[in-house]
Amino acid sequence: MRRLQGALLLATALLLAGCAGHQARPAHTGGTSGTRHASGTSRTRAGDAFHDDIRKGQASRYRDRSDSVPTGNPPDVSKLVEPTPRWEPRSAYGNKSPYTVLGHTYRVLPSARGYVERGIASFYGNKFHGYKTSSLENYDMYQFSAAHKTLPLPSYARVTNLANGKSVIVRINDRGPFHANRLIDLSYAAAVKIGIWPKGTGMVEVRAIDPAHPDDVPPAGEPRAANPVPVAGTVPSIYLQVGAFTDASNAERLAQRLRAAHLGQVRVLRLQSSGRSIRRVRVGPLPDAERADEVARRIEAMGLPAPQLAVD
Repeated sequence: MRRLQGALLLATALLLAGCAGHQARPAHTGGTSGTRHASGTSRTRAGDAFHDDIRKGQASRYRDRSDSVPTGNPPDVSKLVEPTPRWEPRSAYGNKSPYTVLGHTYRVLPSARGYVERGIASFYGNKFHGYKTSSLENYDMYQFSAAHKTLPLPSYARVTNLANGKSVIVRINDRGPFHANRLIDLSYAAAVKIGIWPKGTGMVEVRAIDPAHPDDVPPAGEPRAANPVPVAGTVPSIYLQVGAFTDASNAERLAQRLRAAHLGQVRVLRLQSSGRSIRRVRVGPLPDAERADEVARRIEAMGLPAPQLAVD
């Protein structure tokens, strides 16, 4: 029995080995934490080899304490080639489902096909360059790649900046970001390509690409039948959903409590779901990711559950 338990613990650790190895990321970075049970030699773009011991904890694994962007003369991102979506077998690492990070449990989707979601993107860069991702590939901040919590590894997606309409195809080979209210972590190159850098965060649409059905995703700039990407100047708004109730009085009590806290505009939205009338209590619109983070922290400090982010 003890031997079986040990094997299960090792399998769980290998799931998260690499996870870009990151801790829950602040606004412009991203990742996860976990015990490391493998090691290997990685190589940076400059060619200097170093030992990536993924058995180490987060505080000692990386050479740098904080993330940063490249110095010197990084490549011209506009000249880098986007990946061509193709069928690939699932990675042996990073696809265990469910898995738990920082007290939250996630389930990996059985397929990327049909996935589309809007939310806040962040990016990660120099600190993690050359280190192992969750799929145990080396992270290269000059490739168009990304980290996602639930899409299969590897998979492909088109990520569109909702503020300017710019998009990029990324190959998802990592887990994260596990910072609250973040949907996807982009490589440095991908963030620059669509204008998420230098601010560090931005509202995006993530639309998965199924290589067997590439026509499911129109090329950048072409209209979509539903949820069209807005043109520049018509950026969607950020909201925090604090609760959903079938009882109107419960929804109004929560709304009054939030209004008394002066968090911003509070709305109670009524909609029908499975024949029932549901009332969603939302705070917003909020101007940016940083303000959303601040308001979310204040809501949790009131003893309420962590709010869910919505981009409408």
